[in-house]
Amino acid sequence: EVPLVASGGRSVQGGESLRLSCSSSGFGFSEDDIGWYRQYPGSECELGSSIFRDEKTYYVDDVEGRFTMSHDKSKNTVYLQMASLKRADTAVYYCAATTEEPLYTDGFCTALAANYKWGQGTQVVVSS
Repeated sequence: EVPLVASGGRSVQGGESLRLSCSSSGFGFSEDDIGWYRQYPGSECELGSSIFRDEKTYYVDDVEGRFTMSHDKSKNTVYLQMASLKRADTAVYYCAATTEEPLYTDGFCTALAANYKWGQGTQVVVSS
């Protein structure tokens, strides 16, 4: 699988903002649907947000209004702007891209990684 590079995760205080980036390594993904999966400690992956090739976006309820995805096609980079962070947002965040498979809402991280263009995760820790 062609790797993606996720970055931007770090430790922050509750209420702060953070921006995650997902870049492709040597290819464009303007025709992909792209998602950010999150893996909570001891859990498997679940889809938190996505941006589709038509630039429509999807957010799960607990991040709706706080997180915003955008796609800078000139830089082959997708961003996840996270605001008003909560302790519950603490997770490893993975980005995934696909032109064929749908973005499943959840699953084993290893299985999702086999289906999509996938990268290493970036850790976000939110403390109160």
